[in-house]
Amino acid sequence: MTRSPAHGGRRREVFQAFLLLGLTSFGGPVAHLGYFRHEFVTRRHWLGQRDYADLVALCQFLPGPASSQVGFALGLLRAGPWGAALAWLAFTLPSALLLVAFALGASLFDGPVGAGLVHGLKVAAVAIVAQAVWGMAQGLCPDRRRAGIALAAVFSVVLVGGPLGQVMAILAGALAGLALCRRGGGDTPPAPLALPVSHRVGGLALVVFLLLLGGLPLLALATASSTLDLLDAFYRAGALVFGGGHVVLPLLEAEVVQSGWVSPASFLAGYGAAQAVPGPLFTFAAYLGSVMGVGPGGLPGAALALVTIFVPGLLLLVAVMPFWETLRHRASAQSAMRGANAAVVGILGVALYDPLWTGVILGPEQFALALAGFLLLVRWQLPAWAVVALLAVSGVFIAP
Repeated sequence: MTRSPAHGGRRREVFQAFLLLGLTSFGGPVAHLGYFRHEFVTRRHWLGQRDYADLVALCQFLPGPASSQVGFALGLLRAGPWGAALAWLAFTLPSALLLVAFALGASLFDGPVGAGLVHGLKVAAVAIVAQAVWGMAQGLCPDRRRAGIALAAVFSVVLVGGPLGQVMAILAGALAGLALCRRGGGDTPPAPLALPVSHRVGGLALVVFLLLLGGLPLLALATASSTLDLLDAFYRAGALVFGGGHVVLPLLEAEVVQSGWVSPASFLAGYGAAQAVPGPLFTFAAYLGSVMGVGPGGLPGAALALVTIFVPGLLLLVAVMPFWETLRHRASAQSAMRGANAAVVGILGVALYDPLWTGVILGPEQFALALAGFLLLVRWQLPAWAVVALLAVSGVFIAP
């Protein structure tokens, strides 16, 4: 069978787009969602804003790294299974390589210039997320009812906190949508997505997820293999975490530090380095795999740990997507998604404040730079990469 030139071109497009994001997407998972929205909804028009918000809401419900799951889904929708794999690889590889280089002693961000560049990139992430919240609020909260749901989600996340507060906010938003958003304010039904995953494949993915979750610890006990110990530890961490990269840290600490595989000092040093690189925080696993006292160590250990921690979240996403695509076209599900999407706007608004704003905007200089980036994106409509580059250079002069 000959490969379709159109499919090949789409795969290259997916890889190039996500590689650029993997090199420049600082600021954590919430910032990543802002970058994705700007690149694939606003600029490239791969899917509509409602479809994108539906994906974000779905991934917020699932264990694993939400932003990486959204990116995987975007690649899947654009170019099939190969597109999904290339999207994940391109978005993940830059930060993973940087962290392995750090583990080998090549710290790339020492000195005031490097620190200033990193701080400028974080300020750019604030501007990107602010633009995403602004744009999504206009499209997904067009009436008082959905604006009220978004506001209620803000209070839910603030009062409860953590991933539990986020899940509660989306569930409450969905229930409020069922009661209050049946008419949809003139919304049209969502267009079907060309999803290259059948219900059978989804069911198979769920079976594989469960078999690995239950089978890896049994195999590790039966064989006393240090490599299987590594696979079991990182798979379990990726399968049981809700809320993204920062929430996985206690699980990883329990697995690799309390077991004596990694020293506390090395663990904290790697975590600090993970804050200074772009891309998903789950790539911290690559650093740990390269320095651990079990498994192959070095590059092979890094590759095994990196792939294993991402696999469960991606398997779950493949498992639920075909059923989600069928469900979301029902009238009741559309009402629920209207409320859930409004809640997502509120959740992103809270995350814009904490941790992004509180951790990055430390004075009037950072505020002015973030505001300039926001206006360049919203009013001048500069491409995100140009704003990121400009603010990164500017960060050298205003870093605290």
